[in-house]
Amino acid sequence: MLRLVEGQIRLPALTTAHSHAFQRGLRGKAQRPGPVGSDDFWSWRTSMYELAASLDPESLYRVSRVAYDELRRTGVRTVGEFHYVHHQPDGTPYEDRVRMSEAVIAAARDEGLRICLLRVIYHRAGADTPADGVQRRFSDDALDDALQDVEQLRRRYADRDDVRIGVAPHSVRAVPPDWLPDISSFARRWQMPVHMHVAEQPAEIESCLAETGMRPVELLADRGVLDEHFVAVHATHVTAAEAKLLGAGGSYVCLCPTTERDLGDGLADVEGLVDAGVKLCTGVDSHVITSPLEDMRSIELGERLRTGRRVVLKPSGDSPAEALWRMGSEVGAAACGFAGAGGDVVIDRGARELALVSEDELLDAIVFSGTDRLFLS
Repeated sequence: MLRLVEGQIRLPALTTAHSHAFQRGLRGKAQRPGPVGSDDFWSWRTSMYELAASLDPESLYRVSRVAYDELRRTGVRTVGEFHYVHHQPDGTPYEDRVRMSEAVIAAARDEGLRICLLRVIYHRAGADTPADGVQRRFSDDALDDALQDVEQLRRRYADRDDVRIGVAPHSVRAVPPDWLPDISSFARRWQMPVHMHVAEQPAEIESCLAETGMRPVELLADRGVLDEHFVAVHATHVTAAEAKLLGAGGSYVCLCPTTERDLGDGLADVEGLVDAGVKLCTGVDSHVITSPLEDMRSIELGERLRTGRRVVLKPSGDSPAEALWRMGSEVGAAACGFAGAGGDVVIDRGARELALVSEDELLDAIVFSGTDRLFLS
């Protein structure tokens, strides 16, 4: 995996499989106590909605360029963009319905990144609750409208090696359960990635149980969604039984540690997911900090905090650092529909962080002690 070439270290390029590029505009804006009550994911969402309400195609392109430039400088060459700001502020589609998607794709390509544009499907605020306020920008009245947008994007970029199109039912909260089988069938027809926020917050699980009598992963299994193209984002609160369902389906989980800790989401049971055969990858998510190395190592370090043990991940045939780099590189790229990492990144062997480190422990030092200053290209 790691190669030394003329005093430089070469490694497979990194992937961030779950990004909301526009949220880069929130940096610094949601880190003070709110005026009333406790602060949690839902109070943070209010600030995020205010930003989402202000976007137009030009401003979305600009903020996405900033987000993607920062990713590129930290070793990322592939991004999975979970894109849900589709329509005008009142919910009316643009004349070109995929104009906002096009802005994000253009920003990634202009920064030299491969992108999987995951066109989000969103319909409601919750069970028996229509979309309201800025949610109308995200929402489609009918499933056919959303799938036609996905099909339009698929056709436009069918001949582009650096673009993949996927479909992303936002969450069990925002998508009616009856829509899930048709979304899954559509994606399988074109071998598309399917990404979905899953079990990030306890309130999501409670509402899913109230509506369907099933937990989120149980519902997805019941509706035939779980397969080798499915990526559950977060999976913070899945049970051992749900982890086994994901593993049996050959599915992925995308962990986003820097965002999950920022939002107080909690710590996923990484050991349980690995034991169940789930493929793990990483995502920057909200861009609260852009550090793929931090997202990568936090999979292991968060598990140490959760379990009170050290060196929890003991992969067969790999060191923990090798396994984590694969999660942050090729596995994430595969979750986004790409074969391979998309090239190498170059790290300075003479960097201060790597002084006194022996050659056979370089990757361990890079993963667990490195900073983003290491990357030369």
